[in-house]
Amino acid sequence: MSNSIGEKFQITTFGSSHGKAVGAIVDGCPANLELSIEDIQKELDKRKPGTSSVTTPRKEDDEVQILSGIFEGKTDGTPITGVVFNKNQKSKDYSMFKNTPRPSHGDYGWMMKYGNYDYNGGGRGSGRVTIGHVIGGAIAKKLLKTQDIEIISHVTQIGDVKAEPQDFKAIKENIDKNPVRCADLKAAAEMEELILTKKQEGDSVGGIVETIAIGVPEGLGEPVFERLDGDLARILMNIGAVKGVEIGLGFDVVNHTCSEINDAFQIEDDKVITKSNNSGGIIGGMSNGMPIVSRIAVKPTPSISKCQDSVNLERMENEKIEIKGRHDPCICPRVTVVAESSTAIVLADHMIRSGFIHPNNLEKK
Repeated sequence: MSNSIGEKFQITTFGSSHGKAVGAIVDGCPANLELSIEDIQKELDKRKPGTSSVTTPRKEDDEVQILSGIFEGKTDGTPITGVVFNKNQKSKDYSMFKNTPRPSHGDYGWMMKYGNYDYNGGGRGSGRVTIGHVIGGAIAKKLLKTQDIEIISHVTQIGDVKAEPQDFKAIKENIDKNPVRCADLKAAAEMEELILTKKQEGDSVGGIVETIAIGVPEGLGEPVFERLDGDLARILMNIGAVKGVEIGLGFDVVNHTCSEINDAFQIEDDKVITKSNNSGGIIGGMSNGMPIVSRIAVKPTPSISKCQDSVNLERMENEKIEIKGRHDPCICPRVTVVAESSTAIVLADHMIRSGFIHPNNLEKK
């Protein structure tokens, strides 16, 4: 079972939804990075449950404890271990799924592959394990900040409600003004209404989350394997509930001719830039200095209270199920920080691999 990602900057996550704890071990962070619990906690607070009417009512403080890797307010070059203890599990809500897999969950695959499956809250397959992503991403973002790289994610679509495009400044200013984390405030209100309607109906809805990274230097990534867009697509697709990844114009490239979408070069302030950014900041597998733009398609939360068809694997009979418990009617708002974190992990890894950040000591050039 693969629980790690990254080459030089590596994240290993652990734990399950209803287990004792979840967390991450971050190996490869250079020494002398100023890092505090608050740096990590503020990121975890963006994804914790029970913060608004559009999230699951499960109440968890998600308070992180750092067990290793930080000495006197700075990283010391050893593995950083962050752990969050689960406090509000209700495992009895899941006892009926011991032999009856939930539709569009990983239950059936886990049962067939491993046999010994923790069905409580989805176990290791739960979205709660993304706490580990966020712990690793918080450290990666702090590391990237030393190189003036910023990353932000926002919701651009929920169901059939689409936001108008916004610039980076507007996104930063607006996403915390609404529970959907959408920069278009008018669309955000419509999105929230749609989510609450589906919640009342016992249903859920999906959407699109866009991530933008600015300040990324030219030359990250490799031209064949270990391409930057390939690594980004891999980590983003590994987020539970993500069913599609786009870089730049993405699938819309099929609707245009080459002359319409090629990113032409030009000189501006003695620097090479492109007139457009349809490639999303990555050309030939390598960053070109323009903003790196990705989008993920997030499916509706598969745990809903409507009656659904399934099977009883013990009796080998068809069976109806109604999923109890506490679930998000839309997970897009909480996925934003996971997308940010995942992007940061890949960029931090490539920054170290490409020599922009010293692998052992941040103070060395």
